[in-house]
Amino acid sequence: MCGICGFTGQIVDRNETIKNMTDVITHRGPDSDGLFQDDYISMGFRRLSIIDLDGGTQPIYNEDKSLVITFNGEIYNYKILREQLIKVGHKFYTDTDSEVLIHGFEEWGEEMLPKLRGMFGFAIYNKNDGSLFIARDFFGIKPMHYTLIDGNLVYGSEIKSILQHPDFKKEFNEKALDSYLSFQYVVPPETFFKNVYCLLPGHYMWFKDGKITTTRYFEPTFEPDETLTEEKAVDEIADVFEDSIKAHKIADVEVGCFLSSGVDSSYVSTYFADQKTFTVGFDFGEKYNEISWAQELSKEIGVEHHTKIIGSEEFWSTVPKVQYYMDQPLADPSCIALYFVSNLASQYVKVVLSGEGADELFGGYTCYNVPRSLKPYSIVPFPIRRAIGKLAEKFPKVKGRAYLMRGGKRLEERFIGNAFMYDKKQKQALLKKPEIATDPQNLCKPYYDRVKDYDDITKMQYLDINLWMTGDILLKADRMSMANSLELRVPFLDKEVFNVARTIPTHLRVNSENTKYAMRKAARRRMPEKSAQKRKLGFPVPTRVWLKDEKYYNVVKKAFKSATAEKFFNTDILVSWLDGHFQGKADNSRKVWTVYVFLVWYNIYFGDDDKINTPNLD
Repeated sequence: MCGICGFTGQIVDRNETIKNMTDVITHRGPDSDGLFQDDYISMGFRRLSIIDLDGGTQPIYNEDKSLVITFNGEIYNYKILREQLIKVGHKFYTDTDSEVLIHGFEEWGEEMLPKLRGMFGFAIYNKNDGSLFIARDFFGIKPMHYTLIDGNLVYGSEIKSILQHPDFKKEFNEKALDSYLSFQYVVPPETFFKNVYCLLPGHYMWFKDGKITTTRYFEPTFEPDETLTEEKAVDEIADVFEDSIKAHKIADVEVGCFLSSGVDSSYVSTYFADQKTFTVGFDFGEKYNEISWAQELSKEIGVEHHTKIIGSEEFWSTVPKVQYYMDQPLADPSCIALYFVSNLASQYVKVVLSGEGADELFGGYTCYNVPRSLKPYSIVPFPIRRAIGKLAEKFPKVKGRAYLMRGGKRLEERFIGNAFMYDKKQKQALLKKPEIATDPQNLCKPYYDRVKDYDDITKMQYLDINLWMTGDILLKADRMSMANSLELRVPFLDKEVFNVARTIPTHLRVNSENTKYAMRKAARRRMPEKSAQKRKLGFPVPTRVWLKDEKYYNVVKKAFKSATAEKFFNTDILVSWLDGHFQGKADNSRKVWTVYVFLVWYNIYFGDDDKINTPNLD
């Protein structure tokens, strides 16, 4: 696991620039660094040694050194591909998966990508024709960002590398603030830095003669097999997941596992007998502390379990550090908890497995139940439901009102993903520049248009895979683990697992009994019933409790009255939301937290135009 960066073209102090770009992501790879330069390109690399500890230093070359690669990720089927390449004449000088990529690209070109099983973001430079090929993995587990400066490409695993380029003009992207306020993250490929983009999951790009072309090589489509019986579906899930776990445990260093009380990480942890698992929680009762659940399961499956209680002061003081490492603001407070559990694990192991992706692939989120709950209401003609829903909006908040409101809207109108913060009207009222506010549904429409024939539950999964999972789940997983020089692997987001998940009938994903129905049945074969069937909690963080504490209420209120807040927001609205929450009039915690996190992030990256105001990282 590593970090990569680079740029094309001649500039003053090229050597110092590529060194700065590489040094700023040392946390991604503290074990060693690497550099390639010729008259056209500078490529930097930081390494976290996982496979071929002695021989895996990058850059890596093909036989005649005409191709050069820097690579971030893991290829789990690299040994199989290596054998295929040796049979057709390729000669290897390392035992790394990195070298398999360079020979594979030489042999198959872009057609190599569908052959890979793993997570990756890599750059391959061709000395002969001056072209640069960059690819990102199927689901976006590993990141890749880029920008053009006067016809030259600058790229990196993290945006902070790009900011080190002396010719890059740092400008705030207002479009990103608009989407962030609705989704709690900026919707890719946009970033908060104007003209910096992320390469989308399942895409590759070519850069040649000053031009970028991007191509999608993978799309996570669903094709339910309605002939699949429950028993057969559960068998297939159990078999493919065990195979994925075996592949994801390949390493030349010790591998551990995150463990919460949920079925996803619990299922993964059942393959870690006599190995280490890690859990964190808060001292606010069982609702915000899954440690007792995790400890109980740990005893049953025989793992060495490590835990940490996160204190209130510790949490709040870490917010700036987390937002620095994130590169962009993320209002999901669980990213801070993820930082702490990554830090805990990094004291014992270099690699962990985690449960990300199970909900999106197998239908785990509670909101996926909504289409099923609305089905009886669908017998009422939609125009009538629409009228009733409009009327219900004017009702006081009584039981059944939300149901009628949801029933009066089509899925494409009401669902933008797993987190919905502000709609267009709320943003217009809040922002000093209301003209930048847009309907969040506009960003979802291209995805919905691609899956018009799917049922509503599968449409929701498809949207979450492309937006929520990329913009929130995998972003925080990569940044928080890498901030602690820890490699995080996600066995649910294996392409072979997805090939099974995409065929599971909708009623075996979400039904009246549970979400992730078939997957839970597979997990039940390896763990107690109560763990396999436990209701999903996410990663609960007590922000709503803290915002009723005078100490933290005042921390946020100070931010809401700051010059930065005045620059973007009508602060009287912010303060009224904060006060309303503090006084117990309404639960405004998520809306308050979303803006607070943005203000913390902005002061780090834009508080001083000339530099990054790096918080204390010790």
